Amino acid sequence: MSLRVIVDALGGRLLGNADLLIRSLAPLQTAAPDQISFLSHARYQSQLAQSAAGCVIVHPAFETQVLSREAAIITDDPYLYFARLTQLWKRHHADSRGPRIHPSAVVDPQAVVADDAQIGPQCVVERGAVIGAGTVLKSRVTVGENCSLGARCIVHAGVVIGADGFGFAPHQGQWVKIEQLGAVRIGDDVEIGANTCIDRGALEDTVIENGVKLDNLIQIGHNVHVGAHTAMAGCVGVAGSARIGAHCTVGGGAVVLGHLTLADHVHISAASVVTRSILQPGQYTGMFPLDSNANWEKNAASLKQLSRLRERIKALETEIQNNKEI
Repeated sequence: MSLRVIVDALGGRLLGNADLLIRSLAPLQTAAPDQISFLSHARYQSQLAQSAAGCVIVHPAFETQVLSREAAIITDDPYLYFARLTQLWKRHHADSRGPRIHPSAVVDPQAVVADDAQIGPQCVVERGAVIGAGTVLKSRVTVGENCSLGARCIVHAGVVIGADGFGFAPHQGQWVKIEQLGAVRIGDDVEIGANTCIDRGALEDTVIENGVKLDNLIQIGHNVHVGAHTAMAGCVGVAGSARIGAHCTVGGGAVVLGHLTLADHVHISAASVVTRSILQPGQYTGMFPLDSNANWEKNAASLKQLSRLRERIKALETEIQNNKEI
């Protein structure tokens, strides 16, 4: 694809050779003269100087640093430009599509599948499920009965939508199943990573709003509500009935306990455990710092004594105050 075609489609200000043919996209460190790359942050500018990329996408602040290159594209948001370039590139080089519904897929006659939706190999779409316009189910996706996906969703291999939530009542040392009578409702423009599971609600539906992005191996419990344009990285676990606001992020391996509420624009660091509701926007972290095992054991032993030490300090403070009064 020539740079002229790229800029005509995506905008930006082109410096240099518009007829330069680009073979592929690549990182700055490894890009060759027939590849295009980008600089999204100032801390990587040393890589820009060393890069052999034929064209680089940069912010106007770095324009003087690319004037000697064969070509560059100047734009206010290089990372966003790169994202749109990957979409353009995929459309331009897309392989011809196979059948809209793969012969090995199982689609219940009472399911509703949009005319332009795609159902991949070995998928299962159960009774009453709804698959919206332009939505793509990759291989081995299961959409349970009465669950729905909106338009333009991408669901990657192995995803299970609408398995029973984990609900049991204890009785005389045994567990009595609580039938899960809700479903899962997923909005438009949602992407769900491989082997992620979203459980159906117990009474009301589990809800994933528009624009949510879920990475691989995420567990969403029953009756969870995830607000619009929230993103979660791999291996996140969200327990039942948690409510997560819009435009939140949850780092990889983090856990949100059940029945908690996270306000809009809350950002949870990787590997954190959210044990209380968070009602104010901001970045939150809850993890024990990594250390050598010997030091960790010492610190863990000290943590066990914190409650007793607190009581001793309170007693000493009271004694000091009493002495002052005397």
